[in-house]
Amino acid sequence: MKKITFLLFLVSFVSVAQHNEKTDQVKPTEEKSLKVTIKEYISHHLLDSYDFGLYSFKDDQGKTIHRGFPLPVILWDGGLKVFSSSKFHHGETVAEVGGNYYKVDHNKIYKTDAAGTITYDAEHHATNEKPLDFSITKNVMVIFLVGLLMFLMFSRMAKNYKKNALPKGMGRLLEPIILYVRDDIAIPNIGTKHYKKYMSYLLTVFFFVWIINLLGLTPLGVNVTNNIAVTFALALFTFLFTTFTGNKNYWKHIFWMPGVPVPMKIILAPIELLGAVIKPFSLLIRLYANITAGHIVLMSIIGMMFIFNNWLGSSLSFVLAIALSLLELLVAALQAYIFTMLSALYFGSAVEEHDDH
Repeated sequence: MKKITFLLFLVSFVSVAQHNEKTDQVKPTEEKSLKVTIKEYISHHLLDSYDFGLYSFKDDQGKTIHRGFPLPVILWDGGLKVFSSSKFHHGETVAEVGGNYYKVDHNKIYKTDAAGTITYDAEHHATNEKPLDFSITKNVMVIFLVGLLMFLMFSRMAKNYKKNALPKGMGRLLEPIILYVRDDIAIPNIGTKHYKKYMSYLLTVFFFVWIINLLGLTPLGVNVTNNIAVTFALALFTFLFTTFTGNKNYWKHIFWMPGVPVPMKIILAPIELLGAVIKPFSLLIRLYANITAGHIVLMSIIGMMFIFNNWLGSSLSFVLAIALSLLELLVAALQAYIFTMLSALYFGSAVEEHDDH
């Protein structure tokens, strides 16, 4: 046992020594360039885009070759402008449409001249005019595809139930999950009296977030829930459902709490009203932050394989990346569960009646 331990220590020492020798031979500018490249790649990977890129590589001349397919760009600039994102050539060229020129800068489309001039203010924000953008970006396309997938799954499942009470095909997988959402999330938090009117939304948001999170773990670069606009829209739906379905007891507990002295009611009313807005805000931040942090950490560990550039460090980074990927599978389902659970909890507080106490 001591010999094995000593051998492992010797191999590790030699590997580290060789790595240090290689590192000493590499210029600091080259090492810095590699780290900057990895950082820029991670930042680019997390962003939405006007085309669906599958992968990219450099040819023998050092030119970056992109593989993927373009998406439709829809702008309103004195009229409707519809064209293919291939005109931008991945943000490298200026698109000329109807006598107007447009360019992508920091993942936004600006109106410019034929030379593609972008002017910036003191804080390096582009000052060019921005047309109204209704483009079908990569995230929007994935949202449409997931929505279509969910519609096909549940419509087929409903069609099978009309013929047979026992689930078939996809229904065998979906039925236990649907029953879990109903029996362990909706009914305990909302109550048997009101839970049915919220079930459609709870099931939709659960499967939508779950499927989207799983797609985010694929190499396709689909990172929908790390876009704060998407999580904001989901949280907004929860807020609107809670607000417009709340009964008089819900609003009474916000503006004029029973059993509380009048001076305290005046003090607590704005705090309770602010809390009604903060609750859905916490939903969007929690989902956005957890998914974004997971992607950044995972890609950073993968990038460490190229920084170490030796069999020991790269192998450890690879094993750690695999372990973290398995953990992300759990996080994908966990975030869908938490979002659905908290939404059901807010719905339950909105429809709670005195008899429920």
